[in-house]
Amino acid sequence: MILENWGSTPDECSRPMVGDDICSDARLVATRAITIDAPLSEVFAWLRQMGFGRAGWYSYDIIDNLGRRSARTINPDWQSLSAGDKVPGGPTSFTAMVVDPPRALVIALGDGTPEPRKITFTLAYELHDDPRGTRLVSRVRARVNLPAGRIIERFLLGPGDGIMLRRQLLNIARRCR
Repeated sequence: MILENWGSTPDECSRPMVGDDICSDARLVATRAITIDAPLSEVFAWLRQMGFGRAGWYSYDIIDNLGRRSARTINPDWQSLSAGDKVPGGPTSFTAMVVDPPRALVIALGDGTPEPRKITFTLAYELHDDPRGTRLVSRVRARVNLPAGRIIERFLLGPGDGIMLRRQLLNIARRCR
């Protein structure tokens, strides 16, 4: 799959991450990572304010933010995200499942309940100390319970997410400079 484990080490790909249990039956699992020359708290602030109509997603704004430019600064009004809060995603919404500053953030599509859903999707971020600042590791876990779900996961969701998340991680790193 395109960019399935972009920037991540074999250890980062194989070890459990916060939020893995939320989508425990995932067929799509992709781990991406980047080292950022900034302290954990600064990197976490960028993650905490993500969302459509908030800071955006720092990726390709024409696609995931309807052309509205993602934030270039930290906005104190968007720093109050807590577990259980909604994170707007455009036509859908996510729920913040884990908010553990400055170490972890996990969002899940919809309300994050484990009941059978047509699409289960989680996006987890872990922040680790690194000699150069912060090691930001992200993991997407998804399962599409629809006809042709495996094809959707493998050829649409996986590659699309890989392209978008790579851009997101690079842009977060740029914003921390």
